[in-house]
Amino acid sequence: MKKTLATSIVFTFVLALCFIAVPSTSAVDTKNARTATFSKDVAPILFKNCASCHRQGELAPMSLLTYKDARPWARSIKEKVVTRQMPPWHADPQYGHFINDARLSQEEIDTIAAWVDGGAKEGNPKDLPPSPTFVAGWKLGKPDVVFTMNEEYTLAAAGSDEYINFTMPTNFKEDVWVQAAEVNPGNKRVVHHVVAFVQTPQMIAQGGKKPPSSQSIFYEDGTLVRVKQDAPVYDDTCDSPTGGFARGSGQEGLGFPLCFYTPGKDVDVYPEGMAKLVPKGSNIIIQVHYSKTTGKVEKDRSSVGLILAKAPPRQAVTSFGVLNHYFKIPPGAVNHEVRGCYTLSRDVELLDYLPHMHVRGKDMKYEVLYPDGRRETLIFVPRYDFNWQTLYRLEKPLLLPKGSKLIVTAHFDNSEKNKSNPDPTKAVRFGDPTYDEMMVGYFDFVNKARTVSKLDPRIYDAYAGDYSLGPATFTVSREGDKLLFTGSGLPKIEAYPESETTFYFTVVEGQVTFVKNDKGEITGLVLDFNGRSLRANRVKKVASTPTPK
Repeated sequence: MKKTLATSIVFTFVLALCFIAVPSTSAVDTKNARTATFSKDVAPILFKNCASCHRQGELAPMSLLTYKDARPWARSIKEKVVTRQMPPWHADPQYGHFINDARLSQEEIDTIAAWVDGGAKEGNPKDLPPSPTFVAGWKLGKPDVVFTMNEEYTLAAAGSDEYINFTMPTNFKEDVWVQAAEVNPGNKRVVHHVVAFVQTPQMIAQGGKKPPSSQSIFYEDGTLVRVKQDAPVYDDTCDSPTGGFARGSGQEGLGFPLCFYTPGKDVDVYPEGMAKLVPKGSNIIIQVHYSKTTGKVEKDRSSVGLILAKAPPRQAVTSFGVLNHYFKIPPGAVNHEVRGCYTLSRDVELLDYLPHMHVRGKDMKYEVLYPDGRRETLIFVPRYDFNWQTLYRLEKPLLLPKGSKLIVTAHFDNSEKNKSNPDPTKAVRFGDPTYDEMMVGYFDFVNKARTVSKLDPRIYDAYAGDYSLGPATFTVSREGDKLLFTGSGLPKIEAYPESETTFYFTVVEGQVTFVKNDKGEITGLVLDFNGRSLRANRVKKVASTPTPK
């Protein structure tokens, strides 16, 4: 994943979370209604399912940690849980099993309804379980390492959205593996989302973010990156070689995604034996999307917290996304369909899903078309909520074999019926601000367990050079004991040997196989990417940087 997310409307978000009192609609178990109490029956449910948000300083508009806090909201609580509006969970339950499924059981719903209908009694305070404990600002608990913006950023009272990048050096002296990560926004009134990137030393040397080129479909609008209105239009990019991804946004040099913050999203936690790599000497860059929603000058100073793995993992986690940069939503469209695809070049295990659109987004579906022709729905979110963007974490990693095609389909409402629509009279393209749109089906994955061969790095000297792939040229180089690939406008990425001639990547999905002639000379390579095998010819040999002694 790599790009940006969307903006925040705090007032709307608060209204969505508020428990608005309406008449009771559920049936009452009269026996439970006489006996259910807050201390014994209801508090355990609220502590387990609601307290992470319904506490001071968090997203929800009120705390539910004590009887005094909860009692005024009793009838509203009942109505929201009976209608399953709370806790928020927008995925269709018939597809997938998720470790963070927020839905209450029917028994829990009935207990809350019985408590309210029985007079919402407190009961014996001695029956109250211990109140859950939290570390201020962190759902993960106390991080092992925290990185914070060097100074506060001041946001003007009015104007367009802003996307601001803040660089935080890690000063790590050795490679670090991250078991869990979390963004702590400093000012949730104006911070809609934060994407934290790992900028490797190679990316730092290349100068980081660069503006879009004149040949790109993107352009800069202040601090925002947007797709040009006259760019080519493809609402379905499944037949495109890239599946819908367009290079040239200028942001590739920011790095590789580490973690995300959006309203409602769970923290990034990986299964045992899996972690994300932060190479020594890297920076962490946070891209903060600010929305000027309060009408006054605001300040922010956000942080990133890391829980480190106790030992090097068996598998490296990578964030990726199926997206479409080329769509165009017509004015007034009620149910405009947009699709993107990606074909896997190797066996992978999916860990989670994060659907992302802006305020016109209606629904999103992830499907997989297996190599044998079988098609399966992985997740369907029929009521996408821009103000509550959920990370759906799978109970068990899902194995997808090489050649499987991931298909992500979304629908958008650009009509006047959509009360959140900024302007139904305008055609809408992909872009950073809320008044543009996005269509991204993010996910985390690991490579199915793969052997890394031990090679003498001097072998890499034979591969170093420039390679031509149509009109594009990219470079393979050896720096010390690493084999690195880079192209125009792209950061250097490391390739890992599976054999003497076949290498694979961990930060992007794909692999390369070097091709030799009958004399044993390297004449080119084959790049397997998005289900396609692309031949690149070697055009020039370049020098390598030897391993330091």
